[in-house]
Amino acid sequence: MEQYIRASIVPVVVIAASTLLWLLFQNKKNGINVKVCLQNLRSVRILILKLFQKSYRSREIKENKLLVEKEKEARLKFPKKIFILFGSQTGKAKGFAEDLESELKAKRLDVQLINLVGFDPEDTLASMANPDAAFVFLLSTYTDGIPPEGAQWFCSWLQASASDFRVSKSLLSEVSFAVAGLGHSLYKLHFCTAARKLDESLSVLGGRRLLAMGELDENVAQSKNGGQEADFNSWKSQLLTALSSFEDLAPVKIKEAECCGECSCQEKKKVRAEVMNFLVNRVVLYESSDDDDDDNEGEDEEAASKLVDVEDLGHVMTKMKVGFLEKDMNIEYNLCINVKTSNECQRTVIDKRFNHSLKRLCRWTKSMLRGRGGCYKHAFYGIASHQCMEATPSLACANKCVFCWRHHTNPVGTEWRWQMDDPEVLINGALQNHTNLIKQFKGVPGVQAERFAEGMAPKHCALSLVGEPIMYPEINRFCELLHSKDISSFLVTNAQFPEAIRNLVPVTQLYVSVDASTKDSLKRIDRPLFRDFWERLIDSLKALSEKGQRTVYRLTLVKSWNTEEIQNYADLVQLGKPDFIEIKGVTYCGESKASTLTMQNVPWHQEVVTFVQMLADLLPDYELASEHEHSNCVLLAHTKFRVDGSWWTWIDYEKFHRLVRDFEESKTPFTAMDYMAPTPSWAVYGAQEQGFDPQEVRHYRKKRKELGGC
Repeated sequence: MEQYIRASIVPVVVIAASTLLWLLFQNKKNGINVKVCLQNLRSVRILILKLFQKSYRSREIKENKLLVEKEKEARLKFPKKIFILFGSQTGKAKGFAEDLESELKAKRLDVQLINLVGFDPEDTLASMANPDAAFVFLLSTYTDGIPPEGAQWFCSWLQASASDFRVSKSLLSEVSFAVAGLGHSLYKLHFCTAARKLDESLSVLGGRRLLAMGELDENVAQSKNGGQEADFNSWKSQLLTALSSFEDLAPVKIKEAECCGECSCQEKKKVRAEVMNFLVNRVVLYESSDDDDDDNEGEDEEAASKLVDVEDLGHVMTKMKVGFLEKDMNIEYNLCINVKTSNECQRTVIDKRFNHSLKRLCRWTKSMLRGRGGCYKHAFYGIASHQCMEATPSLACANKCVFCWRHHTNPVGTEWRWQMDDPEVLINGALQNHTNLIKQFKGVPGVQAERFAEGMAPKHCALSLVGEPIMYPEINRFCELLHSKDISSFLVTNAQFPEAIRNLVPVTQLYVSVDASTKDSLKRIDRPLFRDFWERLIDSLKALSEKGQRTVYRLTLVKSWNTEEIQNYADLVQLGKPDFIEIKGVTYCGESKASTLTMQNVPWHQEVVTFVQMLADLLPDYELASEHEHSNCVLLAHTKFRVDGSWWTWIDYEKFHRLVRDFEESKTPFTAMDYMAPTPSWAVYGAQEQGFDPQEVRHYRKKRKELGGC
């Protein structure tokens, strides 16, 4: 435009200058009035400017028309209508769908966003089908490879239609589609399964595939583009390219990858051929007719003799499984903490230590600094909460429990594949961070000077913040370093690594989370990665019984989920023979789209007590020893800790550290009975204080109304 203006003004200036010179010359020669000439010149200049403006506007209008025509021509290549349908569990698929909608609308395209919740494909999909329309699906994968709850009917209807011989395979011939699946590749068997089945069903029913299905991998290390958002952006770019040539685009066919020579695909083909030959040669399919008569009985008997029971396929199917065994993947993972996890940690005031560990200040630490009471570990085991450091050397976990307070923002895995920090570095960093967090409370109203000074020197470490601490390869060295600094160790494991439990050095107290007492309920609550999760749980409990130090079962009660399996819990107790059993009501950690838990699933303290009493009735060697009403937690203890009628559930920490040093130097064995200490009366079950230390001052967030008459 600037060049056009410059090119248009130059001739005008030249003409005006020439005219002015001519007038001056005539004035000198013929005596013409200069004033009149200048007025005439001004009129000429105005006329020239008007002509210039008219020419400029005319050219601008032409250019705008060309742009509009080009844009219109480009839009004609896009589909006339684009439907974006999403099925989301945690909101990620919805977020991607909205992002895509915004970008398409910016191109002035007709876009409609549809949530698959309540969407009836039987009545709606066929009516929406149009040769000039495109359907884009974004679908998450939930537990066991099933679609999100709201999208299950849509997906099941499509799969049923695709496999039903009565449904025409050209039902969706006027549907052009693209599918992207969201998932986590560590769930190998179910990674993007829901989206893959959706893509296949749409194709079987005659749909035109615009591009290959996109796999949006939450696993940063395995993701093709370095994360789920990067995968989405890459797939979105391909989608926009495909949509921009919608009319001319040929259907994309999914081709099988060529053999790399190192896999078992040839064995698969061989087994499949064997199965097909078996089916063709041994199984006879025949039709029955209403016109059959008695003359055909002999033929029917002969045909029946050739039919085989399905169980006869067993030996072939067993061989077939070999061909489908997954190949172990040798992946060198990078950082365990990605950008999203890091941001989430900052949002919840958690310090991310290096590559795979976390540290935070517990609310009970802050409470005891003010003299307002300690946590249930203070009541049960004598921990000084203001000297307790909550941390984890492994952010990763092998489960995705429905009640996880991290809302599944931490990574998952079945083995350690990340860059590893040295235990010395982790512990020194955690201690430094702990003291820095304590320093922030200097001068805070209510903080006691003596407690503040004690808090600067932590004496306990609760390895239960998040994740699976026992996955950390140097967990033994980590615990030994804690003990060398006279810091006790309370380690919690999710009972999925039995060998790691057996190989673990003595710790102050070893916990195993037993979140359910049956295989089905454990799968529903913990959502484990391991396929043999139940066998691993059983083996972990057996490994726990072999440990000499204090052992604890941790049971989290989820109302309407696992509160009715008391006998099964009792059976599991006989396997591990723990010293203590902590039963705690689930803590509601706010809304999480990955979980359906609500406040209705949180049991009242009396309900927890009732459950514990019923469990104790089935366990003759265990009795109710302590409770912490504020934490909604009750402790069952083995009767061996009841000495002369008094409970000894507390810990002599100084003696424990002496015993550990003797063990490290001379392998002198010791047991839980060697470092027990008496439980104070206020912490015993049935006491009026209900686990609240009378030396502390109870703090109420809301003032209680005074009761009484006038």
